[in-house]
Amino acid sequence: MSSKLIIEKFKESATSILPVVAIVFLVSLTPLFYLTANELKIFLLSAVSLIIGMTLFNIGAGLSMTLMGDYAGSSLMKTKKILLILSVALFMGILVTIAEPDLIVLSQQVEDVVNSSTFILSVAAGVGVFLVIALLKSIFNKSLATLLLLFYMLIFALSALLIEIDKWELLPLAFDSGGVTTGPITVPFIMAFGVGIATTLGGKNGNENSFGFVALCSIGPILVVLLSLIMSKGTISYTLSNYTMEAMLSEGLLHEILYEASNVLRALGLIFVFFLLLNLFIIKLPIKKLLQIVIGLVITFIGLVIFLTTASIGFLPIGFSLGSQIVKSNRIISIGLCFVIGMTVVLAEPAIHVLTSQVETVTGGSVSRKSMLLALSIGVGVAIALSIVRIMVGFSIIFYLIPGYFISLALSLFVPPLYTAIAFDSGGVASGPLTSTFIVPFMIGACVEYSGVHNVLEFAFGVVAMVAMIPLITIQLLGFRAVVSKIVRDRISMTRILRADDNQIIYFE
Repeated sequence: MSSKLIIEKFKESATSILPVVAIVFLVSLTPLFYLTANELKIFLLSAVSLIIGMTLFNIGAGLSMTLMGDYAGSSLMKTKKILLILSVALFMGILVTIAEPDLIVLSQQVEDVVNSSTFILSVAAGVGVFLVIALLKSIFNKSLATLLLLFYMLIFALSALLIEIDKWELLPLAFDSGGVTTGPITVPFIMAFGVGIATTLGGKNGNENSFGFVALCSIGPILVVLLSLIMSKGTISYTLSNYTMEAMLSEGLLHEILYEASNVLRALGLIFVFFLLLNLFIIKLPIKKLLQIVIGLVITFIGLVIFLTTASIGFLPIGFSLGSQIVKSNRIISIGLCFVIGMTVVLAEPAIHVLTSQVETVTGGSVSRKSMLLALSIGVGVAIALSIVRIMVGFSIIFYLIPGYFISLALSLFVPPLYTAIAFDSGGVASGPLTSTFIVPFMIGACVEYSGVHNVLEFAFGVVAMVAMIPLITIQLLGFRAVVSKIVRDRISMTRILRADDNQIIYFE
């Protein structure tokens, strides 16, 4: 591991985190938002720790999670035993999701609505089943756009049923569950698994088949949670958690570190044990390679623990406080500020950098990292701005989701399949741990202040779903622009040829 790589990853992390810190700091200098000296100090220290944590995570994920997923995908395909491949994919999908930090954060915030363990296991099962479907899609070379259209039609049919039985306020939670499953642990592994599968299969659609795994794995949890909510009985209640910084530190910093460490260790431990079993019987890597993966996992573990601990202590309470104070100002200012916050927060998501790097590598630079980040930033900015509008006006999230997914699925019919696959993967990846620990509390704070605790379930939740949906449109518009540009260039070239001066033609006698 070179010092150049460490410096590069550190700069990348600092560039991602510092804009968020700058916005919060600048807003705190205005009458819109007040921070005590102690809160500001803890927030700034948390930001430094967040940069260190993200740096270590990005380095460790490249040395461990990405390699494990790639080796698992390529080695399994070489066995040519379909039943074995599908069985491993099912268990692997469940294991990588069962302790995903984003999912744990969301489950803790809705414990009064649905049992935390049941929620996590249901979501993990959904990811496992749809990882199998994603695998079958690649093996049999089926259209991702067709599958997405089919499953989203089913999702909206179940959504209509949930509304019919008067449980409409739980709809945002169901859609949020799809966004939080694709976080910093799941994404590097599943994306690399997809690349390993596609590389081994080869063929003309190899690049397209490298993506779409995250997209399909985001659908499973939504379907499972919708079904669970439809079949559940009893009254719905929601109790607001204590989001103050004092509450976050009430049991001490060491307790918070140990709590996050136990969650991350369980997640990484399950994945590594499963990988060791695969290696023993199928992959058979040498000890030297396994040691490299172990070192990478240790670095990933340290980085994620630092990231999640500091995000919970420094960013979660600040997010809640910022949301509750901002909505007291002018509506236009609130919406504009939410757009800017959304644009910057997405850059701080650890898995975003894994996705954009992999997209640039697999596409050979035809889809650049910068264009991806710009499209994602604008998309998430729009998503957060629209979410605050929903809190202010007060209407169901279905009025966003139906036209939003209709546009994104319609675009998939006109853009190259590669852009559709990347877009739907981007939607899942954009909603990571910082969304769960900063944006969700931000929306809860805004909703509590604007319309009361009783409206939190219906209006505050659903922001993760919005963050996951809008990039589907912006990334595909990127592809649509590429298609239109090519058509225009071809027409201009043809016009120039047809209008060429005949005198320029040389005749030979």
